[in-house]
Amino acid sequence: MSKDALKIYLAAPRGFCAGVDRAIKIVEMALEKWGAPVYVRHEIVHNKFVVDDLRSKGAVFVEELEDCPDDRPVIFSAHGVPKSVPAEAQRREMVFVDATCPLVSKVHIEAERHHASGLQIIMIGHAGHPETVGTMGQLPDGEVLLVETEADVADVKVRDESKLAYVTQTTLSIDDTAGIVAALKARFPQINGPHKEDICYATTNRQEAVKAMADKVDALLVVGAPNSSNSRRLVEVGAKAGCSYAQLVGRASEIDWRALDGARSVGITAGASAPEVLVEEVIADFKERYDVTIETLETATENVEFKVPRVLRAPA
Repeated sequence: MSKDALKIYLAAPRGFCAGVDRAIKIVEMALEKWGAPVYVRHEIVHNKFVVDDLRSKGAVFVEELEDCPDDRPVIFSAHGVPKSVPAEAQRREMVFVDATCPLVSKVHIEAERHHASGLQIIMIGHAGHPETVGTMGQLPDGEVLLVETEADVADVKVRDESKLAYVTQTTLSIDDTAGIVAALKARFPQINGPHKEDICYATTNRQEAVKAMADKVDALLVVGAPNSSNSRRLVEVGAKAGCSYAQLVGRASEIDWRALDGARSVGITAGASAPEVLVEEVIADFKERYDVTIETLETATENVEFKVPRVLRAPA
């Protein structure tokens, strides 16, 4: 039986970013150095496949430091943690390794610098997301105010309109964030912004790749976890760019094949915490059902690499 023809546009770049790659390496190197179990506070990155793989190697994932024993190493996730967490680990004399993405740490440093200059911070982010919780937790209560939407800007109550700065979560939609920043600048003309955009290079690059393929495809599939902010933003970006069908799938088994009936071209990308093996799995399932041709649509080249903490590096 002949198969229908289908063209797949494969976004590049896609999948793992340098911060995710570094965080996973940190867990693997910690297991190699100290043996199992190694505890990880929160999912190291937001992807079930990655977490399950590390769990099978001896990582134990917990939500709070109080769930960790004093005598085993603990790793803080790539999303960052409030200052109170490493402080408590030090008080308990625990061995801990911070796997916070360096680009998230940059935002933490910015917030501290603004605070030291007497500025109150407004953070653009998603309430409850671990990165937002971690960034707000760098400073005392009340020093970082959260806004999620342009509408929130009108209601935010600040201490002094002339002494403000803003920072953003690194995994937001570029376009949505631009609207919120514009609203902040309109209401608070003297507000200070970051020297360099807080939204990370990987988030930006993956969103631009989706925009580039939007007018070429009948459907867009984003491989990623439902709790992955950057993956969910890719779906939203695709929909806003004109994709009539844009869907998040954890892996191939979640594809709604009926929704793809009649599609002749499909775009595939992956969030920054989704491994390439899951993309390959999705493509393999398409090849079982269609006569597939693949075109890679490359919009940027990434060569960023972050070093792992010194405590895990082999002696020179």
